[in-house]
Amino acid sequence: MAPIPEDDGPGQSLRPAAKFKPAEARPAEARPAATGQPRTAAPVGGSTQRPASAQAVAPAPELEVPSIGRPVSIKNVRGSRSVPRGSDPTRSAPVLVRQMRGDVVESKHRGAIVEVGIDGAVRRALGDIETKVNLRSAVKPFGLAAFVEAGGVKEFDVSSSELAIMAGSHSGEDLHVRTLQGILRRAGVSQLSLGCGSEGAPLDALTAARLARDGEKAGPLRHMCSGQHASILLLCKIHGWPLDDYWLSDHPVQRLYAETVARLFDTTPETLTISTDACGVPTYAFPLHQIARAFAMLADPLVIPTTDRRSSLAAALVQVRDAMLANPEMVAGSRDRLDTSVMKAAPGRIVAKGGAEGLRGFALLPSDTAAASGLALKIEDGGGFPRSISAAAVEALAQVGALDPAALRALGRYHRPASLDPRGEHVGEAIAQFDLAPMGELL
Repeated sequence: MAPIPEDDGPGQSLRPAAKFKPAEARPAEARPAATGQPRTAAPVGGSTQRPASAQAVAPAPELEVPSIGRPVSIKNVRGSRSVPRGSDPTRSAPVLVRQMRGDVVESKHRGAIVEVGIDGAVRRALGDIETKVNLRSAVKPFGLAAFVEAGGVKEFDVSSSELAIMAGSHSGEDLHVRTLQGILRRAGVSQLSLGCGSEGAPLDALTAARLARDGEKAGPLRHMCSGQHASILLLCKIHGWPLDDYWLSDHPVQRLYAETVARLFDTTPETLTISTDACGVPTYAFPLHQIARAFAMLADPLVIPTTDRRSSLAAALVQVRDAMLANPEMVAGSRDRLDTSVMKAAPGRIVAKGGAEGLRGFALLPSDTAAASGLALKIEDGGGFPRSISAAAVEALAQVGALDPAALRALGRYHRPASLDPRGEHVGEAIAQFDLAPMGELL
C-alpha cells in the first residue's frame, strides 16, 4: 500500500446558501450601493475570527434569511428561540484515523486523546483536551458508586457479575437477561418499572437475528442500559423513594446520583452541565482531561490522597473496578465488543468503558514500571463508524504501553478494521496514525 497522504490543513468555513430576493421585487433605491468594503459577519456561537485562507469578498445584495422555527402564520406563544451553536476552534483537530480503500483516503476521523495521572498531571496529549464531552454511558462505573455506598451490595446480595452489568452497557444476550432477572427478582422489582425502553435492543447481532426468527420482541431487559437503570431502581428501594419517574433529574435518586458524580469530579451538583441521555436519564459533561483523571482514580482508588474529598469514594470504586475486571462479558458482551475484548486481552490491567458519540475511557492499573493513569479519547465526528474509535483506542493503548505484543495481536481486528467485498476479499481498512508523545518530549 502506498504511504498515507499527509493531512490537508484546516478547511474553509462554508455557509449555507441563503435565498436572494429577486431584483424586481425591490425598488432600485432600496438596493445597497457597493462600497468595496468586505461585509462583517455577526458573531454566531463563538469568535468571528476568519481562517487565514478566507478571502475578503465584495458585499452581496440584501439577503432574505428565512426564520427558523414555526411558520409566521402560526402564533408562537413562547416567542422565538435561538438555535444553540457550539464554539468551534479556528484550527482543525488532528486526524487520528484514515479510512483507506486502495491508495485513496476515503474519509478522515479527527479527535483528541489524553492520558492523565491520579494527581491530574497530563502525561500524554493530542488535540484539544479541554473539549467538553458528555459522559453518556461512560458515567456508569462512577454513578454506581452511589449504590455501593448505600449498602446495595449487601442489601440485595449482589454478586460480582451482577455489579459488573450495572456498570456496563451490555449486548442484550441471554446471559445478561438472566443476570438482571435474578437481581430484580430478589429486590422485588418488576422489569416493567425499567424506564430505558428497548430501542436498538439487543446490540448482539446473533441474538437479534434469533429473536426476529422466533417473532419475539425485545423488552427493556435487553437494552444496553438496563443494568444501570436496575441499580437506580434498587437505590430507590434502599431509601424508600418512589419508583415512578425515577429518571427525572429532580427525583431524589437522580439528585443523589448527580451528587456522587459531582464529588468524583470535585465539583458541586449545582455547577454540573446536564443533558438527557438516549435512555432517558441525565448525563453530565466534563472536559476530556477530567474524564481521563476520573478513570485514573478508578484504576487505583486507594492511592487518592486522604486530604482529597474524592477519597471517600475509594472503597466503592474498588468494588466496581474489581467486578468489571472479573466479568468483562458483563461490561459489554461475549462477541465483538471493544470494552470486553480489551479487558480480556490485558486481564487485570485495564478497565474499559465507552460512551456514545465516539468517547472511550480506560483505567490503566499500576504496573511495575508505571503508576495508574486514565486514558480518554473522543472522536470529533461522533465515531459513527465503530472503526474509527476502535482503531484509535487500540493504537493509543499501544503507544502508552498498556498492551504487550500478544494483547496487540489479539486486538488486531479492532486495531486495523478491514473492509471486505461480497466475496470476503480485503478491499480497505481503517488506519490509526498519530504520535501520542509524552508531555516532557513535547515541551
